[in-house]
Amino acid sequence: MSYHHVELPACRHRPDTPHIATLIAGKAKDLGEMVVRRVLPSLERRSIGPFIFFDHMGPTTFEPGQGIDVRPHPHINLATVTYLFEGEIFHRDSLGFAQPIQPGAINWMTAGRGIVHSERTRPEVRASRRGLHGIQAWLALPRAHEETEPAFVHHPVTDLPVLERPGVFVRLLAGEAFGMKAPVEVFSSLFYAEARLEAGASLELPDEHAERGVYVVEGTVACGDELVKAPHMIVFDEGGVPIVRAETDVRLMLLGGEPLDGPRQLWWNFVSSRPERIEQAKRDWREERFPTIPGDDRERIPLPE
Repeated sequence: MSYHHVELPACRHRPDTPHIATLIAGKAKDLGEMVVRRVLPSLERRSIGPFIFFDHMGPTTFEPGQGIDVRPHPHINLATVTYLFEGEIFHRDSLGFAQPIQPGAINWMTAGRGIVHSERTRPEVRASRRGLHGIQAWLALPRAHEETEPAFVHHPVTDLPVLERPGVFVRLLAGEAFGMKAPVEVFSSLFYAEARLEAGASLELPDEHAERGVYVVEGTVACGDELVKAPHMIVFDEGGVPIVRAETDVRLMLLGGEPLDGPRQLWWNFVSSRPERIEQAKRDWREERFPTIPGDDRERIPLPE
């Protein structure tokens, strides 16, 4: 699908361009296997559209024999998506799916009423020196769909719609934006995309979504007189047409959607609009009532004390 582009001046010249509402630096957390930067939730912002959790993983390099081993753990009332720029993570879940997560592909897991999954490095990948770099995001499901049936879908990079014009490349991962629609089924109005811009190129964000953010993975962007360097999340005011201009070659994640339909509780890996549902999930995991993962059922992450 083509996208008609009209070159626009810097956003300070656009009276309908929203201001930056918030800048989020995120907090670095050393997980032992790698360092991740926690961007959402933060003190500055709890969510952007349905996105309630956003981690920037790496970049890191694993020497031969090293890798990640995130043991089986549960989720409820949310959807998760891991998107990689480099490397591989092997996903298994209690529905029986076993899928290598690789750069550019979309792997969308709907937890709904409850699912268990693990994320590991396969032995054949662990045997060589390998990098890992990507984003892990969680999205709160609308209250009407919190207890939906769990599901997992994989779409290879060739299935995802792409916008290209001189200096601009956008791959739409989920939702609708830029006149495109991604194939993964979602439960609310949202957009999630990777964008790569060459220095000097500009990109308008979609104006059909109320809440919009841009995470600067690599490089520096400008909006009006403000320069924002990686790694920072830009959250825009509602309304108008946000524009980012690449001061250097940049890699960005674009995200947003309609506001959440009420507050969410987040405890460990559990998200819900109902505190009592989280308490039930705690009991269910402690008492081993969640389903197990075929092929990865010998260990699990215990419930935090």
